[in-house]
Amino acid sequence: MYLRKAFQGAVKRQVFVRPAMRPLSTEATTNAMINEVAEQQKERAARVVPWFLKTMPPAYFQQTSVEMQAQHVQAIATIKELSSEDTSLRMATRDADGTSHITCINSGTASGLLHSQIKTLEAPEGMGLSNVNVFSSLDSSMALNVFSFAHAPSASAGRATAEDAKRIFEYATELRAGKHADNIRAPKYSEDLFNDAALTKYISHISPHYARKSNPRRFFIQRELYEKVRGSDGTEVHIEPGGERSSNPSASWVTIAAANVLPDVLLRLCSDLITHRGLDIGRAHLDSVLDISKDDSKTVVGNVTMLRLLVSTIDEQGGGRNLNTDSVFAATLSRDLKRAKWLDHETTDLGLDRHPSMGLDKAEVITALCSMLHGPLNKADPQTFSSVATVINVLESHHRYMNVAERIAELFLQRFDPNEANPLSAAEFEARYNNIQKDISSFASDAAVTLLGRMLFAVKCTLRTNFFNEDRYALSLRVQPEIMATGDIGKLPTKPMPFGVFFVHGRHFNAFHNRFRDIARGGLRLVTPPTTDQHALESSRQYDEVYGLSFAQQMKNKDIPEGGAKGVILVNTPLIEPSARPFAMRKAVKAFTDSMLDLIVDDSVSKLVDFYNKDELIYFGPDEQIIPDDIEWMVQRAAVRGYPLPAAVMSSKGENGFNHKEYGVTSEGVVVYLDVALRRSLGINPNTDPFTVKITGGPDGDVAGNLILIMHREYGDNCKVVGIADGFGVAEDPNGLNMTELLRLVKEGLPITSFDKSKLTAQGVMLDTDVDKEGMERRNTMWSRVKADAFVPAGGRPNTVNGDNWRNFLDADGAPTSKLIVEGANIFITPEARTGLFEEAGVAIVKDSSANKCGVMTSSAEVQASMLISKEEFMANKPEIVDDVLHHLRRIARLEGELLFREYNNYPGALPHFSERISIAIAKVTDAVTDALADVEPSDPLFQELTPLLREGLPNKLLDIGGDRLSTNLPVQYQRNAIASALASKLVYKEGIHLVETQPDDVVASRAFSYYRKEMKINQLLAELEASGKGGAGISDESKKEIMDILHKGGARASLNVF
Repeated sequence: MYLRKAFQGAVKRQVFVRPAMRPLSTEATTNAMINEVAEQQKERAARVVPWFLKTMPPAYFQQTSVEMQAQHVQAIATIKELSSEDTSLRMATRDADGTSHITCINSGTASGLLHSQIKTLEAPEGMGLSNVNVFSSLDSSMALNVFSFAHAPSASAGRATAEDAKRIFEYATELRAGKHADNIRAPKYSEDLFNDAALTKYISHISPHYARKSNPRRFFIQRELYEKVRGSDGTEVHIEPGGERSSNPSASWVTIAAANVLPDVLLRLCSDLITHRGLDIGRAHLDSVLDISKDDSKTVVGNVTMLRLLVSTIDEQGGGRNLNTDSVFAATLSRDLKRAKWLDHETTDLGLDRHPSMGLDKAEVITALCSMLHGPLNKADPQTFSSVATVINVLESHHRYMNVAERIAELFLQRFDPNEANPLSAAEFEARYNNIQKDISSFASDAAVTLLGRMLFAVKCTLRTNFFNEDRYALSLRVQPEIMATGDIGKLPTKPMPFGVFFVHGRHFNAFHNRFRDIARGGLRLVTPPTTDQHALESSRQYDEVYGLSFAQQMKNKDIPEGGAKGVILVNTPLIEPSARPFAMRKAVKAFTDSMLDLIVDDSVSKLVDFYNKDELIYFGPDEQIIPDDIEWMVQRAAVRGYPLPAAVMSSKGENGFNHKEYGVTSEGVVVYLDVALRRSLGINPNTDPFTVKITGGPDGDVAGNLILIMHREYGDNCKVVGIADGFGVAEDPNGLNMTELLRLVKEGLPITSFDKSKLTAQGVMLDTDVDKEGMERRNTMWSRVKADAFVPAGGRPNTVNGDNWRNFLDADGAPTSKLIVEGANIFITPEARTGLFEEAGVAIVKDSSANKCGVMTSSAEVQASMLISKEEFMANKPEIVDDVLHHLRRIARLEGELLFREYNNYPGALPHFSERISIAIAKVTDAVTDALADVEPSDPLFQELTPLLREGLPNKLLDIGGDRLSTNLPVQYQRNAIASALASKLVYKEGIHLVETQPDDVVASRAFSYYRKEMKINQLLAELEASGKGGAGISDESKKEIMDILHKGGARASLNVF
């Protein structure tokens, strides 16, 4: 009755469009037409409604509102009136609560119908898929599918109540009483999950619709799946026979619970996979469950999408496979569905659409290898290999090329399959490798030979892969660095071969992690190009970027146990809807991290085929576009995965870490180098003499803002900032920008355009790039125009000063606008520009790898603190630990600064040249000592002798709390590296670079050990002299002091008898 009334109301509200050519209407004509149309509607309704009520399945009436049913009746009546065998209609409606629905109605229920609708489905702007209901009439004459969309869910809006879930609670009671014990498809009762309190809490996370309409048995199965994936990014799959509701013996219900995935993406991917397996989707239901972090929290941290599909074999008679009878088929489908949301579009396109016989496994290997090798291939032939897509195009240009690519993929899979009944022996691998190589050499295409040859070599160079990890988030490879080496890499001291390379291939991203030592750390950054062409360019140079950044980190990490490393995640943003890009970026970080852990943690590595056979540790730091949520997730995930030092996996943590901006750690070092340079290069004593500085980077930035604060703290009014340029504008004043106003901007986190113009002198100016015509030009040229004693790049784009524009730094007379540059920002000046400025204008440049190294030293201290003391101990003593870290930073920065200018003043060459030589000399000793200690255990006398070096790089307060845990908490290899780096820094900073540079590589370690012993002896003699009192042995106090000074400066080296 209610349906009939609603239908009649809908008829009365229907709007008709009059024909363009129509007779003049009269009231009688209008009424007649209305009556005629109404009669037609009644007749149509009389035919359709009984059919509708009789043939639509019961689930339809349970899961759709009466209002929506009335709308559907009208649409179906229209379709039936057309009497066409292939008619479709798509209608959009919106509920009072803002939920939007797209209903697709088709005459007939042909196979693949739902899949075709899903592929073309587009969500309304700003909304996401929230629910799917798929129905077929019982006579198979009509398919009706409803896709519902809503805005992002909140923890309080529209949640279900116990009343909504009455049937659910009743079923739980029945399970508890054992009523369904004989039903093998019924879930086992779980007191933890199914008691009243647990159910009430869970019900509050779902929608009323989901609670009211769900079948209780299936609801509890989904509840168990939710428990397995909540708080993670995992996916679980449950497959069972279709049951009494389906007359098709091949029908199966496939239930997928996937955490933190866009529902429409999951639906589309699963639909693709299932359809390409020869299965048809007859029914579909989709719901979302909130995933709340804490019991008392109302903050939504994610969601779990519940997707339930009724699938059946399309052509069982013709060989189609049945999920109910083929366990291998079911297991393979389950595995692929669990991976679906992590698979890249290139993989699914290649393995499902373009080459369906290939399958997803080989397709993923092929797309991964093509993506990894894009950079080296592009160098060989930039035009043919301009993008990853063009790399794959080469394979697809001839069936023989693709055939060999599949053989390479198959070789990879058999080599690393831990479940292989007959593992591939080394001899068998070499034989198949050589056969494939022989076939490749027969091809006429140089491009195909180059590509396939590289792909084949990549298989040999792969040491570990997580391919066969069923729960992996992406595909990761640990490869020998030779596969990525091009040009002079490995041939020159300034282009050393890396220690190791990791590559990760995932949905909409590729990532590299490059390291120069087995214990290494460095930042992780996201790169998000705006266009397809820019993405192709970034892809071609991605490894170059990660190599350059990690080598710069290696030069910078000279004073810490960790060598240089860097991670770069390149996201294919042009393929992602703008509204979904932030979500995709966070997913890329998670997939990269978890896939790296697959190749690191013991529980995972023990199940892999491993050609590396060594333990590894990873230490990351935040870089561009890495946010606090990423940091927190990475640490938590490392703990869940069993990484031995989860708190150390990422630096700059919110509480038990050192916030670089808050403590100004990078700028503390920059000011020390500035201080030494002013004194040694310009003859300025900044404590007594006035000096001027120009800065790129805003007062709201980390390095620039803290630079202003620290210079004012150390030098007061002696320091005058005459120019600042940031992303928003520029301020200049030859008399010095008002320091009080600058300090206000720093304190309030404001850009330079917030500078109060009334605080400028008559010659001063402040321009906004968005407001003032001159703003952009003056902002972009401030670094070269404004004259100052020193220029400190503390922000700005890489390579701002380069081979094309460095001469702009010279005035009309050829004199530099600043005689001193201290590089607070990374790679602000190119090597070519540094050389030109020094050789033509004598500019003294303190290179970035020296000037801003204190940031990485701080991150290393955080890593050490994470390993030695608890979070509670850290928080209770944080102020003292911070003070000790800052003191250590300043001390090490001054040691290098003094050595840098000592070498510069005594020997020919530019400052950047000596900066690099210092880093290389320290690295030479560190690597030699680390290698010498490789097989030396902590119980060995040599190790015991060197153990005091472990304490030298640690903050005093940290030693007070955790000093007795050094041997137990620090991994043995980390201890070896820490000993090596401490000894290397000690030797080089005291004795200079020439002593090390002249030593043959094979004696560096033994002489470093001898040097350490001599220094210990000298220190003992100095202590005895100090304690000998006045006038000892007739020596005056002045003479004794001079003797002690000589012994301190050169005693160890002299007694070593090596010059």
